[in-house]
Amino acid sequence: MKILIVEDEAGLRDSIEAYFTGADSVCETAPDFAVALTKVGMYRYDCIILDLSLPHGNGLDIVKYLKKNQHNDGILIISAKNSLDDRLTGLDLGADDYLTKPFHLSELKSRVAAIVRRKTFNGNNMLQYNEIGIDLTAKTVTVHGYPIKFTRKEYSLLLYFIANKGKVVSKNAIAEHLWGDNIDVADNFDFIYSHIKNIRKKLVEAGGNDYIQAAYGMGYKFAGA
Repeated sequence: MKILIVEDEAGLRDSIEAYFTGADSVCETAPDFAVALTKVGMYRYDCIILDLSLPHGNGLDIVKYLKKNQHNDGILIISAKNSLDDRLTGLDLGADDYLTKPFHLSELKSRVAAIVRRKTFNGNNMLQYNEIGIDLTAKTVTVHGYPIKFTRKEYSLLLYFIANKGKVVSKNAIAEHLWGDNIDVADNFDFIYSHIKNIRKKLVEAGGNDYIQAAYGMGYKFAGA
C-alpha cells in the first residue's frame, strides 16, 4: 500500500510511519496543510490518514479538494475531536472512515486495509485474476493454485498492475508507488525494468500468461481477458 500520513504531531506521525513501513507499505508524510495539499495534488495514494486540526488549514478542506477533483484516494480521518458533528461532516464530505484519538496502531492498520479492500478490490481478502490468485492478508501469490515466491516490491507491483488493469501506468507512477519520497524518479528506471522482468518470468514459468505490455513512450499496461 502507498499511504500519506497528514499529521502535525511529530511523535504520532513518526510512530504511524514506522508501523506501516514495517508492514511493507510505502509511506509519505505531511506535517501541515500546505504540504498535504501539494502532495494530494501531485500524487495518488491507496489511503490518506488525515488529521483534521492542521497548521494553516483544516483537514476537511483536503477532503473537499480530493472530491472536487474526483480523486479516489481512500481517506481515514483521525482527530482528537469526538463530536458527532465532526464525524458526520467528514463522512458526508466523502471520507471513508473516522478514528478518534487516542487509538491503537493495530486498529488503524486494520481500518486502512479495510478501506483499500473496499475501494480497490470490492472488500475481498482474496483476489483472483484468471489463473493468478492473491491473498491480500497473507500477501501470497499463486498461479493455477501453486504458490509463487515474489519479493515485497514484486508483490506490490503485481498488485498495482492488477488494480489498474487495462490502464497505461507511467514509469514515474510506478516508481512513486514503489518508493514514494525515497527515490528520485528522474534518474533512471532500471529497477522498474528489473522488477517487471522478474514478474513476467515467474508468472510464465509457473504456467501463467504474460499480461504486462509495454506502451512505448508512456509506460506499461496489465492486459488480458
